Amino acid sequence: MQASGPGTGPGAPGELPVFVERPTGPVVRDGLRLAAVPAAAGVLAVLTGHGLVALGLLGLAGGLVAFFRNPERVPAGDELSAVSPADGRVISVAEALDGDGEKRLRIGVYLSLLDVHVTRAPVAGRVVAVERHGGGHHPAFIPDAERVSPACAMTLETPRGERVRVVQITGVLARRIVCHPRVGEWVARGARYGLIRFGSRTDVVLPPGARARVQPGDRVRGGSSVIATLPEAA
Repeated sequence: MQASGPGTGPGAPGELPVFVERPTGPVVRDGLRLAAVPAAAGVLAVLTGHGLVALGLLGLAGGLVAFFRNPERVPAGDELSAVSPADGRVISVAEALDGDGEKRLRIGVYLSLLDVHVTRAPVAGRVVAVERHGGGHHPAFIPDAERVSPACAMTLETPRGERVRVVQITGVLARRIVCHPRVGEWVARGARYGLIRFGSRTDVVLPPGARARVQPGDRVRGGSSVIATLPEAA
């Protein structure tokens, strides 16, 4: 676990080390490495006359490349607009008591195997905590998925002092969470900062007074769909 020390303020982009967005490129490197094995085996199968085997192996390689696709996105709205952290379907929009006893808005996005799994920052802010926790793998759509499954929660503090937490949560098939930013770095709104593979959920926990702009069942796109609006007065 990484966490900020006492007495730290919200800061501003010009005063902080800036997180360098990653992963970048049209396909995440993990995907290219994984796809290389079935692709090579598929070529070998073609050369040895095993057409059906080659078709299956090359199809698997293509599926892996598609899973790890990493499109460019332009954030919609303004600095008070929280964008979706991932592609997928909204499965929960609810107010709930957070660990500090305050009621906060929590929005959960479920990612199927067909969705882009690169994770993006919902707001711009300074990283004040990165916490990993959780145990066994459970379905990502259950209400207490963050508590019972491996998860990585990154807390961002905006220039106005608001704290927004984005949580990467594994599902039954997910086995790895990647979260690149370090405590103290400034992360831009919509910046690509991590990855979950394979099948997962990403939640955003917003400060009191935030208003949801989506509802359960809506499809959202990571980094570009506005899912909530921060309070006008912090």
